[in-house]
Amino acid sequence: MSQNARIVVLDGYTLNPGDLDWEGLRTLGEVTVYDRTVASDVVARAQDAEIVLTNKVPITAEVIAELASLRYIGVMATGYNVVDLDAAARRGIVITNVPGYGTQSVAQFTVALLLELCHRVEEHSRAVRAGAWGANPDFSFTLSPQVELAGKRLGIVGYGSIGQRVAALGRAFGMEVLVTSRTPKETGDEGIRWTQDLSGVLQGSDVVSLHAPLTKETAGLICTESLASMKSSTLLINTARGGLVVEQDLANALNEGRIAGAAVDVLSLEPPVHGSPLLSARNCIVTPHMAWASREARSRLMASVVENVRSFQAGQPVNVVG
Repeated sequence: MSQNARIVVLDGYTLNPGDLDWEGLRTLGEVTVYDRTVASDVVARAQDAEIVLTNKVPITAEVIAELASLRYIGVMATGYNVVDLDAAARRGIVITNVPGYGTQSVAQFTVALLLELCHRVEEHSRAVRAGAWGANPDFSFTLSPQVELAGKRLGIVGYGSIGQRVAALGRAFGMEVLVTSRTPKETGDEGIRWTQDLSGVLQGSDVVSLHAPLTKETAGLICTESLASMKSSTLLINTARGGLVVEQDLANALNEGRIAGAAVDVLSLEPPVHGSPLLSARNCIVTPHMAWASREARSRLMASVVENVRSFQAGQPVNVVG
């Protein structure tokens, strides 16, 4: 493919809000970057483009049918469910993603959410600033139970690179780790055990952390039935995909005290323009899909996006999906 190819980035802002640059991509073709693109504008903006890059803008079968010049779709993320794989395959369009760029950042953020559930650091800081410590007769006070992780069990659902890193961090806290995934995995640590028994992981864990992809099999994995199997002291964390959780079921479990707390960085609809029951649920932390967004992770993502395009143009595509 010519290095004068027309390249269109449909939603570049979250990857590069201004602290990175697109120069590496510009060496590979004529680049147009849109910060955001609504579904109705995709065809007009990508018309005549040979290469289209997207993060969360859907590339549907209808869109693909309208883009006669399209030869390559680069997903600027790990998950690629925004692309109609079958429609692309029928046209011989190459699809790539970027695995692994956010492993460290997402794992770190997962632990940050867990520690916030255990200690409610910001809540205590606000209370101190409001004068609660100065007015307290004791040298110390707490507004919530303080939870020590050592000796507790961390259950990890999905044992890819992020799940593996979270497991290692859990071990650093002295936790026993039980993991489950679609395929058997060698853990390499006697304190980390793999099992195919998802129900056993949910029932026996003090903390459940979700790191599975969103598929037909995993959609709605956390629902009334699975929540009922968890201990009332369980903490649930989701930094994977919002669709893994039936949000109303989780909100009900939290509000009724059937599990102790939850922290989610992802929702079924993002942004939650119609709200979500988790936004007002008891003992629930909700953050705006930011676990991946450290500058370090975004720099790796940008470099991989460019390398994916370069490899495709050289006739040796990498990170191909579908």
